[in-house]
Amino acid sequence: MKCPFCGNLETQVVETRISEDADFIRRRRQCGACDKRFTTYERPDVNFPTIVKKDGRRIEFDRSKLRGSMNLALRKRPVSTEQVDSAIERIEEKLLNLGLREVQSQRIGELVMRELKKLDKVAYVRFASVYRNFEDIDEFKTLVDQVRG
Repeated sequence: MKCPFCGNLETQVVETRISEDADFIRRRRQCGACDKRFTTYERPDVNFPTIVKKDGRRIEFDRSKLRGSMNLALRKRPVSTEQVDSAIERIEEKLLNLGLREVQSQRIGELVMRELKKLDKVAYVRFASVYRNFEDIDEFKTLVDQVRG
C-alpha cells in the first residue's frame, strides 16, 4: 500500500480490526519511510445496480454521494457517524437484494427518506422538502403533520 503522505511503497500493518457487523476490515498502517500512520478499509467488491436519473442518464452508484446527501440533511443534528454508516449499509444491502441491473434514482431517494425518518425527524423533513421539490407551503405542512402524527 502506497503511503498517502510521501508515496513510499513500504508500509506495514500495525493494527487490524473487523467492524462490529463484520462488513469491512479496518487496518492501521505505518509508513516505513516517514513513519506517519494512516487507515485503510477493506470491503467486498460488489456490483451495485446502475442508477437511472430522472433525465434518463445512467450513472454508477456512488457511496460518497449517498453519504453527502444524508450528511447535508443531518447537518447539526444529534446523529452519530456510526448511525449514518449503518443506515448507508442498510440502503446498500437493499439495493443489492433487489437483484436488478438498474434502479431509478427515485427509489434510492425513497430508501434514504425511510432511513432518515428512523434516524431523525428534522433531517427527514429537510431531505423530503428538497427531494420532493414542494411547490407550496401546504405540501410542506402536510409532510410535517405526517411526521408529527
